[in-house]
Amino acid sequence: MSVDKDTVKRVARLARIHVSDAEAEALRGDLNTILGWVEQLNEVDVTGVEPMTSVIPMAMKKRDDEVTDGGKAADIVANAPVTQGGYFLVPKVVE
Repeated sequence: MSVDKDTVKRVARLARIHVSDAEAEALRGDLNTILGWVEQLNEVDVTGVEPMTSVIPMAMKKRDDEVTDGGKAADIVANAPVTQGGYFLVPKVVE
């Protein structure tokens, strides 16, 4: 894939970056180089390769997905001026 100067100008406009014609020509070369590397990466056979979170093998830290009340309901409503049944009581604001 090759990028032309008009494409560079369009991408710069979408990114809200002002690019002069001279800068667009330099960026065109840079973008073509980057896209060349991406094309090379697409040629690599990665079938059977697991996705990695790091370059060194490591297990992700996970916690059990359990629904709890947090164990702090009483502490949370302790500072409320008025509570009932573990809930905040607020004055009615809609008439």
